[in-house]
Amino acid sequence: MAIVVRVVAVLGYPSPMWFGDSPGYLTAAIELTPSKTRPSGYSLLLWALKPFHSFTLMVAVQHVIGVLVGVLVYVLVWRAGRAAWPDGKGWVVGVLGAVLTVPVLLPVHQVALEHMLMSDSFFAFLLLAAVAAVLWRRRTTWWLGALAGLFAGLAAITRTAGLPLIALILVAMALRRAGWRACGAVVAAFAVPVVGYTVWFHSVYGEYKMAKAEQVWLYGRTATFADCDVIKPRPELRIMCPERSNPRISRPFAALWTADSAFRDIPGWIYGEQGNRLAGEFSREAIKAQPADYAKVVVHDTLRAFEWERRPYPTPWTWRQYEFPEGEAWADEQAEIAVRYDPGGGGRTRVVEPWAGWMLKYQDSVVLPGTVLGVLLVGSLGGGLLYARADGRWRPRRAAWHWGTGPLLPWGTSLALLVIPAATADFDYRYVLPAIPFACIAFGLAVLPPPQPDPPNTRSTVRDAALPSSSGQKRATKSR
Repeated sequence: MAIVVRVVAVLGYPSPMWFGDSPGYLTAAIELTPSKTRPSGYSLLLWALKPFHSFTLMVAVQHVIGVLVGVLVYVLVWRAGRAAWPDGKGWVVGVLGAVLTVPVLLPVHQVALEHMLMSDSFFAFLLLAAVAAVLWRRRTTWWLGALAGLFAGLAAITRTAGLPLIALILVAMALRRAGWRACGAVVAAFAVPVVGYTVWFHSVYGEYKMAKAEQVWLYGRTATFADCDVIKPRPELRIMCPERSNPRISRPFAALWTADSAFRDIPGWIYGEQGNRLAGEFSREAIKAQPADYAKVVVHDTLRAFEWERRPYPTPWTWRQYEFPEGEAWADEQAEIAVRYDPGGGGRTRVVEPWAGWMLKYQDSVVLPGTVLGVLLVGSLGGGLLYARADGRWRPRRAAWHWGTGPLLPWGTSLALLVIPAATADFDYRYVLPAIPFACIAFGLAVLPPPQPDPPNTRSTVRDAALPSSSGQKRATKSR
């Protein structure tokens, strides 16, 4: 069913849906140059597809990636269920896994995000692949650790929100007793794409960074609460005191992109060294002077993700760009860049009937309320309590260990993907969607029983099989 929906989407909209960041991603892919404002891991995917000169193929590939995300959700839940019930109840595990793929595969906003010329769906896949490598076995081997680190590193150069998540992966592996080799492999493999990207960035811009404007996004966050009467910034910094003339637009958006932006009066705008430096200093001063207000804003915007219905935020038009349009819209800037990628004009927004009409009807009906995400996260916490009692006795440590070695990693990743944008930039509905697959996995692992231990004779057989047949005979006998 998920595949059918995506086929209809491609037939109805053969070209990608454009967003404000799309030209930057596409330019970086065409010129094979890192973007100034954000990591360009997604642009490398576009560059790899560039020889085909087809936006339709690009969209189709992104939809395949979206389906693979659902497949990984199912497989991880299924494997956990089979480890808990090795002798039966396979149909229960299958039903549970299938139900938990629904929030990932069927809601229209997930399909629309895959259809956009944006990095979010690709980022979610890379990060989920890293989590899957860690959870694939009860004890992560070194080569699975290397895979996890590589995918996590690729996710980090696709969106900076992936950078701090390597710490969560290491914590989860330590709880699962992965060993120093596996943990070392994670760190080493993670460093390969991250260090490689910073070296590439340095070769172009002369700085070992992942972006030139990395501090302006935090400035936008502090613009929500910053009060210069409280901060008392030095004279040069007072230019950064935020203004707000349009209450319909969120303060972070206005502080960066509208006529109220302080960067309009700074050479180089948000890309300039001076603007980036002043933004970073002002942000630190604002958080230091108003820590309670900062925390309140972060909590408030994180909770927006769990509201039942979407609201016109951060602007009256932005949230509508995450849905399939009724008509065609095409800008000169888009046309100029698109023809360099697809000379045949495939980048132009097209609406093809009757497929587009079917997609719009689907869009009106199949939507995932944010409250469902909240239920999955809360249910994942409560699910661990199901196994706090065993053999007629309360065993809270057993339940905590089960939760820490299983649901913790996907649950923490899901929550981090909601909190990090709220703490460093601004709330946006497209930031919510990558968190959903991890919440589904966490819920499935939490409600399933802990895995059954391997039979003693199995462990003995495996150990003995690894011993030499001649010189190690005495050791094998002693071991038995």
